[in-house]
Amino acid sequence: MIDSHCHLTYEPLARQLDDVLKRAAAAGVERMITIGTDLADVQRAIELCRGHENVRCAIGIHPHHSNKAQDEDVAWLRSLVQSPAVLALGEMGLDYHYDFSPRDRQAEIFTAQLELARELERPVVIHNREASDDTLAIMKDFPTVAAVFHCFTGSAAEARKILDQGYLLGFTGVVTYKKSDELREVVKFTPSDRILVETDAPYLSPEPVRKQKVNEPSFVMHTARVVAELRGISIEELDRITSENVARHFGWK
Repeated sequence: MIDSHCHLTYEPLARQLDDVLKRAAAAGVERMITIGTDLADVQRAIELCRGHENVRCAIGIHPHHSNKAQDEDVAWLRSLVQSPAVLALGEMGLDYHYDFSPRDRQAEIFTAQLELARELERPVVIHNREASDDTLAIMKDFPTVAAVFHCFTGSAAEARKILDQGYLLGFTGVVTYKKSDELREVVKFTPSDRILVETDAPYLSPEPVRKQKVNEPSFVMHTARVVAELRGISIEELDRITSENVARHFGWK
């Protein structure tokens, strides 16, 4: 199984990284994509990958950090994308839930990163929270850029809009929560070539380990079992499907 989105550079995972990776391997999680969210974190992510063949990364500026980012920071990402550790740009996007950065500045930094992705022909990882319409409107100007909407927790209507534009959906442990009935319906109708599973560790621990405040890649197996059950397939088949999607979307075979 592949954890398609985690934050291995974040505390408290970073300080116990060897143990985290051992537990992932024991659970059957063979590969992980760790996500950089600002310039310092991006550098840590690339360095982490250099020491671990089963970890790759995406690098970008999270909307929470848009207000602190300079225009030249996006250009600086260009110099790092050529690292063999880097599979994609992101996570990038819009967050209207917290609004840690002004919405116009979020849009500017998001657009600049999409322009870079188009230029370099790289896929992107999208952070979208309560901003689906604006996110999709911006992305319509970049039809050649492949994207996965990570940690999808929206409505069925939002999911269909995203899928209609050709993007992938990443599902986290939220799909295992009691109140996530609509999200489980989304899992059922998402096309096989558009689905990924992830942890977003160290956040969003799934059931039955939700009480463990620190999520980690090994726990993606709990999410995967629920997703497989909802789709009426074996976990081995889900592993095959999601691995093929990672290979096609991120180019990591």
